[in-house]
Amino acid sequence: MSMYNPPHPGEFIKEVYLDPSGLSYRSVALKLKVSPSTFLRLIKGQSNVSPEMALRLSKGLGRSPESWLALQDNFNLWHARQTVDLDDIEPIAMPV
Repeated sequence: MSMYNPPHPGEFIKEVYLDPSGLSYRSVALKLKVSPSTFLRLIKGQSNVSPEMALRLSKGLGRSPESWLALQDNFNLWHARQTVDLDDIEPIAMPV
């Protein structure tokens, strides 16, 4: 079952990791060995979690890299479902 309007991974990071712990995005970025501007774009939902970032987040914050990518995929897929019109797409019969 798909989640209703899942959060962007950056929003998740902010709400679950940064806000409760009082960590700044800048300090986390430095620990992840990425530029603060790169991490800020992620936190603001202006960029996506790449496989490389998923590895960094996994090592730095925990969770598996796959779970970070799944958060991004769920967010992207939910938003695509809101905008992509599939009414004229017909199933393709594959030969057996």
